[in-house]
Amino acid sequence: MSNRKPLMPKATAVWLVENTSLSFDQIAEFCGLHHLEVKGIADGDVAQGIKGMDPIASGQLSREEIKRGEGDPDYRLKLAESKVEIPPVKTKRGPRYTPVSRRQDRPNAVMWLLRNHPELKDSQIIRLVGTTKPTIAAIRDRTHWNATNLAPQDPVTLGLCSQIDLDNEVAKAAKRASAARPAGAATEPKAGTLLPTSETVPGLGPQPDVNFPEPPAEPEESEEAQASRVFARLQELGAGEKNDEEEEQR
Repeated sequence: MSNRKPLMPKATAVWLVENTSLSFDQIAEFCGLHHLEVKGIADGDVAQGIKGMDPIASGQLSREEIKRGEGDPDYRLKLAESKVEIPPVKTKRGPRYTPVSRRQDRPNAVMWLLRNHPELKDSQIIRLVGTTKPTIAAIRDRTHWNATNLAPQDPVTLGLCSQIDLDNEVAKAAKRASAARPAGAATEPKAGTLLPTSETVPGLGPQPDVNFPEPPAEPEESEEAQASRVFARLQELGAGEKNDEEEEQR
């Protein structure tokens, strides 16, 4: 089966069924349809209300080709070469369409992207959530008309973009940042690392290491001393309970 199909295949099939004696299989092969669908067109169950389109008038099929197919049921019709060369249409991907019910969430999504992925370009944010450059600039500069009520929210959770699209844009931004970084550039120190005072205090050079003396070890208590201490503690507790009983009796 050829990949090239005629324009308006169902309308072409309607015309071929009504005006030729080609078999259902020949029409189905030429129009890219199922032979049962072509049979339904002939029975009036399919393509009701569709007006047939003449493939001869449109230059997609010649009369000689139709006659050849009518004379040989095993012959497969071939689509005529177009005399007009049509260049392929390149669709430019524009801003993502955002449903009306979700448009009020776009500023919150933009704030989330600016806070969590500052490496993204404005054009990438526009592709993700379908916003505009003035809106992004206003949110970044805190001049948005609703800036006091904005709260960062994940655009994936809001349904403004998919996680795959977000990951792809972040990966592109990371690749662009790594390519722009000069070779051998020192990496930034990790957050939470304390620097020595010789580097943070101006004018203070390297300090010598100070060895503090270790505290003297406490002498170990003998078993007799431990038993005496425990016995004395028990006597104190017994005396306290006895005094409490005497006070209650009074």
